[in-house]
Amino acid sequence: MLAKLPPPTAWSSALIATLVGFGGTIALVVQAMRTLGADVEQTTSAVTALCLGIALAGAALSFTLRIPIVLAWSTPGAALLAATAPGLAWPAVVGVFIAAALMMIALGLIPALGRLAQLIPTAIASAMLAGVLLPFCLGLFALGTVDPSLVLALVAVFLIARQRAPIYALLLVLVAGLLLALARGDLASMPAGPTFGRLDPALPVFDLQSILGLGIPLFLVTLVSQNLPGLAVLRTSGYAPALRPLLLGTGVASLAAAPFGAHGINLAAITAAICINDDAHPDADKRWLVAALYAGFYLLLAALAPLLVRVFLALPPPLIAALTGIALIPALLGAIEAMLQEKEQRDAAIITFLATASGLALYGLGSTFWGLLAGLLAIGAKSFARVKS
Repeated sequence: MLAKLPPPTAWSSALIATLVGFGGTIALVVQAMRTLGADVEQTTSAVTALCLGIALAGAALSFTLRIPIVLAWSTPGAALLAATAPGLAWPAVVGVFIAAALMMIALGLIPALGRLAQLIPTAIASAMLAGVLLPFCLGLFALGTVDPSLVLALVAVFLIARQRAPIYALLLVLVAGLLLALARGDLASMPAGPTFGRLDPALPVFDLQSILGLGIPLFLVTLVSQNLPGLAVLRTSGYAPALRPLLLGTGVASLAAAPFGAHGINLAAITAAICINDDAHPDADKRWLVAALYAGFYLLLAALAPLLVRVFLALPPPLIAALTGIALIPALLGAIEAMLQEKEQRDAAIITFLATASGLALYGLGSTFWGLLAGLLAIGAKSFARVKS
């Protein structure tokens, strides 16, 4: 019986991936929910639903496909939500989450939509993402005018960790931030709330402006910045899954979790790389067991999600903002590299980037929508001018 258990490396890899994935960006998710106006119960419900969706859908896909399918929440999506102007009612927020999940499902069901999505240049989608992330990273250093020692300490930990232990860099920054808050006595009392996981459904409201201005960008950044890189990690590791069942699986998981406040569940990239390398399990055909263990750890996190969320709600806002800014630096770097990769599309990419980062809002639609539209129009104008010449 013991011989059939996964090796110790499988357990350790799954645990490390869980800690990195959850600990590295939970502050961002909490900030996003705060920005959207979620109260303590709605925030804990959202995190519980995200962890449950990651666990159950990941385990089901791994068992069915016999491939290590490692899922995560949409970090770029959380950044997009955290950059949203306050004022959207929670039922409309839930409607946006449901709409984005339905778009992902439709992409998996209808091949023509998949081909249409592929027509959106990677440079434009990446520029939109970079524009969303930039204000958070700038906000990190803007905090230096208020609390320079906090910024200096966390940036120093990040830079050293990126050199010595890059996989654990964000986790180490989180630990350093928590220790610093404890040492300085900055922790507030935890807000009242449950200790163990709970789900609070909300009746959605579907607002067309919100879906256009927030739902479509949420779908696009999740597809381009999470699902496609996650698929690439699987393929470079020797696995060849079809994209359709993965899009359907993550889309259905997102749809099931959305009424409880979950913004999006998708393929993981960095945490997946931890679980599907040779060190995690020597047998590639059994490496799906590592993903199953990872799913089990996320079930534990779902059980304790309210307690963990209340801890983060007790942290001072400057620390949350600093942790968020640092957590998004690697994603910003990757987005900038991708948006500048194609020389012919750099002009359109920089237009998209600047329009998105500007915070432009017109007719109830946010800068992500206008940035994407500006980039597509720039590419169209360039192609038109080339034809005329």
